[in-house]
Amino acid sequence: VQLQASGGGLVQPGGSLRLSCATSGFTLDYYHIAWFRQAPGREREGVSCISASDGSTYYVDSVKGRFTISRDNAKNAVYLQMNNLKPEDTAVYYCLALYYSKSFLVRYFWQYEYDYWGRGTLVTVSS
Repeated sequence: VQLQASGGGLVQPGGSLRLSCATSGFTLDYYHIAWFRQAPGREREGVSCISASDGSTYYVDSVKGRFTISRDNAKNAVYLQMNNLKPEDTAVYYCLALYYSKSFLVRYFWQYEYDYWGRGTLVTVSS
């Protein structure tokens, strides 16, 4: 099982990046996928989630309206489009997978214990 985040880099405030999460070794269709991030000296925090069942999404307030999560099960990939980036978005971003559960609630996605997570990608927002 592998999840590999990519697409990070250095971008100026107000810029955009598109992160990709390439998955292998499991059937993406059956998994809820979340993006978390961890900034230096800070705890890991949930950013966004997309459900396996109906593709419903959730965003934490700090990224709402700026980030968009999407998935392409046929390509075994999940994406995070990040617009209007701010210095406080600087962090290593990780994608995580949780096997489908009917009781899963996207609005509490950060509280679940995920089955798989992979290597992250560094996003640096700086002028």
